[in-house]
Amino acid sequence: MPLTPDVVVRSWFEEIWNEGREEAIDRLADDNFIAHGAPLLRSTADFKVVYRQFRQALSDINITLERTVTQGDYCAGYCRVKARHTGDGFGAAPTNRIVEFDGVVMALVRDGRIVEGWNCFDFLSMYQQIGWVNNPPTP
Repeated sequence: MPLTPDVVVRSWFEEIWNEGREEAIDRLADDNFIAHGAPLLRSTADFKVVYRQFRQALSDINITLERTVTQGDYCAGYCRVKARHTGDGFGAAPTNRIVEFDGVVMALVRDGRIVEGWNCFDFLSMYQQIGWVNNPPTP
């Protein structure tokens, strides 16, 4: 019996992001995997490139899946990301600053694997905390 969408999405964040187990991508993602976000990723190979950049830039990354809502084959979740910017995976020198930001994901899961995902993370907050973007004045 395939895993439920909620279990698959929670496993995705725990195994891949928190435990750093890249090999779990191939087990939890469908062969025709697509991820919408910045940028659009059309395969697990594309995802692995971005994944490696994030893991290299942000040490001690921990993503807490605070809440999930499941409807049929879809699971949406609210995430909280905590990490330290210690590597140059984003193409700039590390700042050693701690970052905390939120995100929302939705995944279409079939037969225990993510077929398609939609990601919306508050990278502006991360850039502000790293010091790449100035905080705007409060209106």
